[in-house]
Amino acid sequence: MLENKSRLVFATNNKRVVALLGLFLLIVTSTLAQQQKRPEPCADAQSQAELNICWGKEYKAADARLNKVYGQFASKLSDEEKVQLKNAQLAWLKYRDADCEFVADQYKGGSMRPMIAAICLADVTNARANELKTQMKEREQ
Repeated sequence: MLENKSRLVFATNNKRVVALLGLFLLIVTSTLAQQQKRPEPCADAQSQAELNICWGKEYKAADARLNKVYGQFASKLSDEEKVQLKNAQLAWLKYRDADCEFVADQYKGGSMRPMIAAICLADVTNARANELKTQMKEREQ
């Protein structure tokens, strides 16, 4: 009889632990998801023209960020490495422009084409800036 009570208490405690663990994971996941959500930069736009303008500004901001990171990185490189970085960046720019042109041409002739192009350019440019930042940090270690 005592053994059965022990099993019952053990099973009840296990259920509580599992329930608490599940609740903990739910809270942590929810918190992380909220922290990782990036605010929509053009959420207040009221027309397609406003969206096109807003996303164009987002792209220009991303491009300015990339140019800043590129300059910081280049300043830390030898002359030979600067040439390599410049060649890689020129090839990347050619790829980025061609790829985003392809993505946007899905909406060729439409009023949202400029927005689609700008979203692509902003996203890919921000990713490149992050990539260069990572490369710069790795070289500093």
